[in-house]
Amino acid sequence: MQIPSRRYVTLAVILALSVAASLRAADPPEKAGQGAAEKWLALVDAGKYAESWDAAASLFKKALTKEQWVDSVGKARAPFGKLESRRLLGAKLLHEAPGAPPGDYVVMQYEARFAGQTAVETITPMKDGDAWRVSGYYVRPGK
Repeated sequence: MQIPSRRYVTLAVILALSVAASLRAADPPEKAGQGAAEKWLALVDAGKYAESWDAAASLFKKALTKEQWVDSVGKARAPFGKLESRRLLGAKLLHEAPGAPPGDYVVMQYEARFAGQTAVETITPMKDGDAWRVSGYYVRPGK
C-alpha cells in the first residue's frame, strides 16, 4: 500500500475546504438574512439592547445613536412583555429599499407571541460588508 505524499494530502484538504466554503456561500440570501435576524432578535429578546445596536448594520447605526436605540426599543417592546414564540411569516429579497442605498436586503416578517398577545415584527437584514446585519426593526400589535 502506497502512502500519499504530503503534497497530495495538503491539496486534498485545501480542495475539501474550498468546496465546503463554496457550499456555504451558495446559501440563498434569505437564509443568510434569517440567520442574522434571529441572532440579533435573541439580543433584543434578552433585553440586550445596547448589544443589539453594536451588532446592527452600519446603516442602522448612522440612523440613530446607541442611546436613542436603547430608549426607543425599550419603549416599543415593554408593552408586549416576555416573548413566548416567534414564527416566520415570509421573507423577500430586495436590491433597493425605500430611503436606503442600493444593496441586498431581506425584508422579513415574524408573528410573535408575547404573554398572551401577538405582534408582527418586521426586520430587515442587509449585506453589510462581508456579513448580514440588521438594518431595521419595527414591531406592531397583531390582529
